[in-house]
Amino acid sequence: MTTETGQLFTVDDAVRPLADRLRPEALADFVGQSHLLGSDSTLRQALQRNRLHSMVFWGPPGTGKTTLARMIASHCDAHFMSLSAVLSGVRDIRERVVEARERLDTQGQRSVLFVDEVHRFNKAQQDAFLPHIEDGTLYFVGATTENPSFELNNALLSRVRVYVLKHLENADIRAVIDRALEDRLKGLGALDIDMAEEYRDLLAATANGDARHALVLLELASDCARRTQGRLIIDESVIREVTRDSFRQFDKGGDMFYDQISALHKSMRGSDPDAALYWYCRMLDGGCDPVYIARRLLRFASEDIGNADPRAFQHALYAWDSYARLGSPEGELAIAHAIVFMSCAAKSNAVYTAFKAAMSYAKEHGNQPVPMSLRNAPTRLMNELGHGEGYRYAHDEVDGFAAGADYFPDTLEAVRFYEPVERGLEIRIGERLRELRRRNQQSSAG
Repeated sequence: MTTETGQLFTVDDAVRPLADRLRPEALADFVGQSHLLGSDSTLRQALQRNRLHSMVFWGPPGTGKTTLARMIASHCDAHFMSLSAVLSGVRDIRERVVEARERLDTQGQRSVLFVDEVHRFNKAQQDAFLPHIEDGTLYFVGATTENPSFELNNALLSRVRVYVLKHLENADIRAVIDRALEDRLKGLGALDIDMAEEYRDLLAATANGDARHALVLLELASDCARRTQGRLIIDESVIREVTRDSFRQFDKGGDMFYDQISALHKSMRGSDPDAALYWYCRMLDGGCDPVYIARRLLRFASEDIGNADPRAFQHALYAWDSYARLGSPEGELAIAHAIVFMSCAAKSNAVYTAFKAAMSYAKEHGNQPVPMSLRNAPTRLMNELGHGEGYRYAHDEVDGFAAGADYFPDTLEAVRFYEPVERGLEIRIGERLRELRRRNQQSSAG
């Protein structure tokens, strides 16, 4: 059949999802990612000079990775081929390589091989691309939502340029929605939809920077809209209905998971209870297991508060125990209490730093013998051999402190690892240690 403009509209077009139909075909129509496609960007200049190179696009879902790969191939007059790492194996890679080689030899046309979800390929599958990237048989373009530093092997990374795509701004999503509603050939324009500005903005905000998700919701809204006086009406009730069970962006095993955990940790370290509560609630809303957060709080109490306020350990354990006893949602409040306490508590990583330094020192100096005075002497033989000889029992000393005693191996100089900070309880600890060190110096001088 034909559209009102007389252009052919096939059955395949009718059943294709809106997001696929509206995929832009020219760089000028691409929305967002101005940092990659600006006039001074490396990628834009390379395309203008018709100089293809292998690359990996790393970014959240719905930010245009697949679309950009297609447009790059089209812009450079290269043949576009694609694979999904979820469904493909080495055999599929070899078939695409043969196709690319034949096309290059017989037609002189370059080929772009796009691999979606490339992080799903194992090392052997990733290695299968290397010689063909190296000899110019094909140009490799991978797409991933995961950090390439962790998911791609070094051999492949060394042969590609990594480009980072960002979440789309609400204004970018709004532009995509407007185009979908106005395009009568590929979009929903022929349906004569009435959707007020405020509801377009609401839908754009709900999409969380994902253009594809916005179009999925818009298409669903058009199916749910009521017809009034010949027009389909998408109002707030329709938007609320189609977004009621909309996903939150919180991948329980991916970068977003660790980024949000990191944001919580750094908000507490920065003594911002409001930001810490926000990230905590974001993670709960996305489906994070509260027990995982409780474990992180215990680590935080040790790593970032330490002796500045030892009560933090108790709060972390109480919160964990309360959640185990109460479950959701009551137990989540106990964790929130701990988060606020730790955000407001005095901070110190002095023990954490001292522990790492001591571990490094111990590894560096190997298996030094324990001084005879510090050795145990449970038998007569060991006592005769001098074990424990010269040891000063601290409880028998003045103020419970054996001034001048040395507890490091005889072969090593005493090293100072722990330096309390001037915050919280560590102020008192620091005062005590300075006094003890002064008495040690006096004993050595005497």
